[in-house]
Amino acid sequence: MGDGAVSIQTLHMSARVDVPDTSDARPEIDVAPPSGVGHASAKAILFGEHAVVFGEPAIAVPVRSLTASVRLHRTDGSARLDSALYHGPLHTAPLRLDVTTTALHAVLDHLGEPGAAVAMTIESTIPVERGLGSSAAVSAAIVHAALDAWRTTADDETIHELIQVSERRAHGSPSGLDARAVRATGPLWFQRGAVAGLEVATPLHLVIADSGVRGRTREAVQGVADRREADAATIDALIGALGGLSVAARDDLARGDLPRIGAGMSEAHRLLVELGVGDPALDHLARAAAGAGALGAKLTGGGRGGCVLALATDADHATAIAAHLRGAGASAVWTTTVEATT
Repeated sequence: MGDGAVSIQTLHMSARVDVPDTSDARPEIDVAPPSGVGHASAKAILFGEHAVVFGEPAIAVPVRSLTASVRLHRTDGSARLDSALYHGPLHTAPLRLDVTTTALHAVLDHLGEPGAAVAMTIESTIPVERGLGSSAAVSAAIVHAALDAWRTTADDETIHELIQVSERRAHGSPSGLDARAVRATGPLWFQRGAVAGLEVATPLHLVIADSGVRGRTREAVQGVADRREADAATIDALIGALGGLSVAARDDLARGDLPRIGAGMSEAHRLLVELGVGDPALDHLARAAAGAGALGAKLTGGGRGGCVLALATDADHATAIAAHLRGAGASAVWTTTVEATT
């Protein structure tokens, strides 16, 4: 029976004349429990990670080739979670899934159903702890699935805040960029919580390479804050320079100037390393991408592990860079294209 379908049991009556009148009887209704589906994608930060925490602009792009999907339905039994990381009762889920359970509790509270028992299945191709927005994407998919199951809607700001509840659990004081970007259909300009779409004159063919080193976003953010407290002038200069690259990239995207975008990416990587969020494995992959002719390459996300983002000239070049990065030791490689908007 499909979602929301209703089956009506047929009443069979004898033809005997002494059967009492049942014209007012109501057919028995069998209603399926509320069920819903939610989806979100990975994201990559093109410019502005870390600087965005201090009010500078950032540019993020959705990675449509990596997705998270959630199926959820209400159950009369105990709440249950099925995912690649865990199968079993929700209340015994491991601590590493605390962000997931937080997202579910947040949306159920919003729906006025804090004690509702649900069965939830998560399927995701987004690698965890790699700076690609896995936690935000799964949380967004959970929120959308629950809203769908309860046949209700919420405005964009409400959905954003529900995702942010779990993002705070994951990262402490997130900027909100991930929560926006994993639901985006195109590149986003983000600054101090405000978002806007961007003009892109030429498609961006991007390669994402996993260093195999777990990203440590919370640790990296705290490290930048500690360094800023000790030497505000130096750190503020680096943050300002990173923000300036975002501003320049906005114009370069509108003009379709791929060489300048690539040069800005490589400069951003240098500044992020100087900021203290780099990693030798990321440096190695950035150099390997340059060796394959990438127009630019940089770490993406929180840093201290995670992934490198490289810009190719076209789709064939992206395929060649991906092969080169695999040969250079990347544990996984993906390609994605940001389509032109004009």
